[in-house]
Amino acid sequence: MPTDPITEPSLETVARARLEHARAIHWDRTRRMSLLLLAVWLVTGFGTVFFARELARFEVFGWPLSFYMAAQGAALVSLTIIGIYAWRMRRLDRDYHAALAPRA
Repeated sequence: MPTDPITEPSLETVARARLEHARAIHWDRTRRMSLLLLAVWLVTGFGTVFFARELARFEVFGWPLSFYMAAQGAALVSLTIIGIYAWRMRRLDRDYHAALAPRA
């Protein structure tokens, strides 16, 4: 008995739906990660200036934490954020391309 072409989705339709689903997942994960890393950057950049007096009570290597964050800590946090972003995006892109690979 032949299949009805109207109710049976074509291979192109299935491939397009899989592509759109993979793109949506990839974009959602990318956006979530970017927002999280931007929040960390905001907390370290703005938070240390705003709470400098309170942070001065704590010491890191003999220096007040507020001074340490202004002098070196914020730069180290920024470099760490860049490293985490590159590492995580590599994994997300690899997963995205694996989801697009034709299935046997």
